[in-house]
Amino acid sequence: MKHLLKLLDLKESEILDILNLADQLKYEKKNGIEHKYLEGKSLGMIFQKSSTRTRVSFETGMYQLGGQALFLSPRDLQIGRGEPIEDTARVLSRYLDGIMIRTFAQQEVEDLAKYGSIPIINGLTDFAHPCQVLADLMTIREYKGEFDNLKLTFVGDGNNMANSLIVGCLKVGMQVAIACPYDYRPDATVINFAEKYGDKFTITPDVMKACKDADVIYTDVWASMGQEGEAEKRKQAFKGYQVNAETMSVAKKDAMVLHCLPAHRGEEITAEVLEAHPEIFDEAENRLHAQKAVMVKLMADKDVLKAKHI
Repeated sequence: MKHLLKLLDLKESEILDILNLADQLKYEKKNGIEHKYLEGKSLGMIFQKSSTRTRVSFETGMYQLGGQALFLSPRDLQIGRGEPIEDTARVLSRYLDGIMIRTFAQQEVEDLAKYGSIPIINGLTDFAHPCQVLADLMTIREYKGEFDNLKLTFVGDGNNMANSLIVGCLKVGMQVAIACPYDYRPDATVINFAEKYGDKFTITPDVMKACKDADVIYTDVWASMGQEGEAEKRKQAFKGYQVNAETMSVAKKDAMVLHCLPAHRGEEITAEVLEAHPEIFDEAENRLHAQKAVMVKLMADKDVLKAKHI
């Protein structure tokens, strides 16, 4: 693994390796065991989209690993004034040990990897959110113990979260059901990938059908960043696509609820359901541990990895 651009690029074994290391790093953090595996390393963090969890978790994670993180907004980079991405990639590769970018176009992430010579981590694009789904899988395994025979249902917009959940969950052996309006289906590339898994993947406009016997129910906001102008249109399109007491009643009794946050209580999820499922905040915490694992895998020196049996 040279980069983390999208989960479509990873094998099941690579995903599991990241999750196993994330578990180890979380254990070490909870027990006061130092793990400065990235001492002397620098991560550039490019933010074309704002964030709470992504910025704080990556910046804190680099500090805990012994390295430093540099926050780079469009105002801080010439890329905001039209410098080609290939030039930015080549220059930053000479200063930094890795780049995390949170942006709109997936192609921008792919181009950074193409023209740069250091690891690139996708902190979010309109197509994919691999870091979030690694944290989601980590949380599911913490609560359920394994992935086999588990069913995850995603309710709402077929956005970057739906795209990455479909790929990540299917690759580790889960079943995936998507409940969304026809006009808001996940990306065609992802649908084509998922259909190879046969009846382990289903997509339907029927929320109750999708949620039946689910072990995990997942939702996200109806209008993501950059879609604010469509908010009212989307509210109409997603009426009924809410995680609430009714949808939970057809899931398994011990079903988890996950949400990548921020949540709009009363829209995609009721306050009652959100407050009844503290695993949502375990999921948010696990962004820190999963991303630390990604950074160690991509940026740590080989002798450090060998010494720690990573």
